[in-house]
Amino acid sequence: MTLPYRPELAGEKPYGAPQLDVPVLLNVNENPYSPPEQVVAQIAADVAAAARNLNRYPDRDFLALRADLATFLARESGVTVTPDQMWAANGSNEVMLHLLQAFGGPGRTALSFAPTYSMYPEYARDTHTRWLAGRRAEDFTVDAAAAVAFIAEVQPSVILLASPNNPTGTALPLATIRAICDAAADVRVPDAPADADGKPAGAVVVVDEAYAEFRRAGTPSALTLLGDYPHLAVSRTMSKAFAAAGLRLGYLAASTDLVDALRVVRLPYHLSAVAQATARAALAHTDAMLAQVNTLRAERDSLVSWLRKQTGPDGGRLRVADTDANFALFGTFPDRHAVWQGLLDRGVLIREVGPDGWLRVSVGTPQETDRFKTSLTDVIKELT
Repeated sequence: MTLPYRPELAGEKPYGAPQLDVPVLLNVNENPYSPPEQVVAQIAADVAAAARNLNRYPDRDFLALRADLATFLARESGVTVTPDQMWAANGSNEVMLHLLQAFGGPGRTALSFAPTYSMYPEYARDTHTRWLAGRRAEDFTVDAAAAVAFIAEVQPSVILLASPNNPTGTALPLATIRAICDAAADVRVPDAPADADGKPAGAVVVVDEAYAEFRRAGTPSALTLLGDYPHLAVSRTMSKAFAAAGLRLGYLAASTDLVDALRVVRLPYHLSAVAQATARAALAHTDAMLAQVNTLRAERDSLVSWLRKQTGPDGGRLRVADTDANFALFGTFPDRHAVWQGLLDRGVLIREVGPDGWLRVSVGTPQETDRFKTSLTDVIKELT
């Protein structure tokens, strides 16, 4: 018997990077350092306390966790938000899905600028939202004027901006985000409610800052714009800098009205008591959890410098995108899959993602990075 798939799901494959058992895993932008033992002990104790009440539903609105997240953002970015301006879910993936459930849907459009995170069109697909993508420049930046024109033409209800961008690592200047937020305010979203003056609601702008803690000195956060734009949301995650990918805790800051819209579409009790306890224990030890961020920044900058000095199989120097994240996109290769496979054969897993000819490598420990460098040198020689 044939199952009654939705037509747009026909032939689709589940999302996911390869999960292979090899010595060096540099393909999914994880923090390579495990949480410190004192944090593990605190998590274990707090989870044990939560387990004693597992017969009860968890705190549905998790205000204590939201307060802790607000405290962290004030410390990290200097921007003060209240707990009711915070939202959290099972990874920033679910946060994004909540946003598309609340502000996307049939007859509406979400847009971004490619290349960017490959899950964005899947959020749109899953919420019956039309997906469109403008193009980034050759250096992977977003041209503000072109973006404003594209928004005016498309009239989207949701605009997704990754900064730093995945897979390129490119951060957006605040001036570009401001221009996009201003353009979004002039959008007329179909079937949206109007304000007191009869003006239909504009588009929601989401700045995805999953890698923000790795940004270089002088690179600002879009959090500083929240006070100016009630239709702006800035999302973060504990998966990367906090070395907590296994926790699956993503969050955002926005106006209380925007957050309240997400509360409507979330499933009941979507954050378990165990997840809340684990996240709060990790946040209570922020210094320890983020202790390796400066080391990873330095390792990233060193890796980018090294890659730019290498000669590819075609005889030209490798190109590397400027990056404010914990990874580097590098190329270009006439046959990138051969390079990826050659590295895998040597026990190093990176990501075959992004524009044709490019590959992405996560920043690992110094030992892992050395293994990657040696292996890449050998693979290039083999392919030359």
